[in-house]
Amino acid sequence: MRTSRQLNRFVCAAALVLQCFALQAIAQSNAVDESEAASVFSLQAEHLYNGVNRPLMIRVGESNSIGEFALVLLDAQHRIVSGPIAVRAGRVDVSVLMPEIWQLRETVYLQLLEYDRPTGSALVLQPMLTRMVPQTKQAMRPGGGAKYTKITGWRSEMELAPVEEDVASDIATDESEDGQREGAVEADASQMNTPAPIPVQDNASAVFSDSEQMLSGIRAYPERDVEMITTEGRIVLMMRPDEAPNTAWNFLQLCEGGFYREVAFHRVVPLDRAGRPFVIQAGDPTATGEGGAGYWLPIEPSDLAHDLGVISMARADDPDSAGSQFFICLSREGTARLDGQYCAFGMTLEGAETIRKIADTELADVGAGQPVRAPLILETRLVAAPPRMPGVPRLPEWMQPADPIAQPNKPKRVPR
Repeated sequence: MRTSRQLNRFVCAAALVLQCFALQAIAQSNAVDESEAASVFSLQAEHLYNGVNRPLMIRVGESNSIGEFALVLLDAQHRIVSGPIAVRAGRVDVSVLMPEIWQLRETVYLQLLEYDRPTGSALVLQPMLTRMVPQTKQAMRPGGGAKYTKITGWRSEMELAPVEEDVASDIATDESEDGQREGAVEADASQMNTPAPIPVQDNASAVFSDSEQMLSGIRAYPERDVEMITTEGRIVLMMRPDEAPNTAWNFLQLCEGGFYREVAFHRVVPLDRAGRPFVIQAGDPTATGEGGAGYWLPIEPSDLAHDLGVISMARADDPDSAGSQFFICLSREGTARLDGQYCAFGMTLEGAETIRKIADTELADVGAGQPVRAPLILETRLVAAPPRMPGVPRLPEWMQPADPIAQPNKPKRVPR
C-alpha cells in the first residue's frame, strides 16, 4: 500500500514538473512571437485615428532597446520629406517631433532607422481630408451607342455650388475606338463602361501645402501587403494609399476580414476587341457580377496609371458604385483608357505567372468573359511590408533590373 502511495506521489510530482516545463516553453514561445512582432512592426501607433493638432503617440521598438534610432518621413517614391530625427525607444509623440504632419495633404510613410538602416515596416500616415467629388457629364458612344456617365474632373466638397445644367451641351460623344462595353463590373450592372482617356484635373499637390481640403486628423497603421492565394498560384499586392487612401484601406479591411475567401475570378477578358490584353476581375461572392460588400464606396481621384499588374476598383455606371469587386490590368495598351474613370489603388509585386494562368483560363462565353471553370481566390493574408529604404522605391518583379550577363535569356514573366 505504501509503495502504491509513493508511486502515485511520484507520478503527480512528475506531472507537475512536466506541466511547469510546458508552461515555460509556452511562455518562451510567446516571448519569441512578441519579439518577432516587434521586429516586424518596430513602429506601432497607439491609436488608429488621431485628431488634428492632438498627440500622435507611437511606440518605437522595445523599451529596453539601446540602439541608435531615428524617424524619417518618406513619400511614395521613398524621397525624404522630413527628418531624420533621433529618438529613443519607447513612447514618442510624432506631433511634437514633426509638427509639420498637420500640414500633410498626401499619405506619407514614417520609417524607423536603427543605426542609419531601416528596420521594421513603415507606419502609414494618411491625412483624413474632406472629399474630392467627381464632376461628371453624360457622354454618348460613337455610332449612337448608349449614354454613360463620364468623369471630367474633381472639385472639393467644400467648394461645391449648384451648377446650371445645359442638357443639350452636356451630352458628349466619346471618341473611343469602339462602343463595346467591356471591363469590370460592380453593384447591379452586368459590365462596366470603358470610356476613352480624358484629361483629369491634377489634384496631387505637394506633400505639405495649403489645400481646399480640410484636414480632420491622421489615420496611422503599419504598412502591410496583401498575399492572395489562388488556385493558380500566389499574388502579392502592394497598396498605394498615397494615390487612393480610402480605397486601399477598404481593400485591406475586406482582405483581413476574410471577405475574399473562395471567391471566383468570375470575369476574364484576356483580349479586348482590338486584341490588347485587358483585365481579370474578382470580388463578387455570388460570381454573377452583381454581388458586392453591401455598400457603395465613394470614388477617389487616383493618378496611378492602369498599367500591367495594377489593381483597380470595378464599378457600375455611377462613379460611387464600387464596393468589393476589383480588376487587375493585363497591359497598359488595353487599360490606359480607364485612367481617370476608375480608381487604381495598388500594384502587383509578385505573381505575374499566376496572373497569366488566370488570364489563360478557358472561357465558356468569350463575349461575357465567363470562364468554364473560374479560378478561385482561396484566401487573402495581410503580411508585414518590408522596410522602406530612403531613395530606393519598391518595384514589381517584372520591373526589377536584371543582370544581363547572369540571365541573358530570361523571358519576361508577364501576362498575355
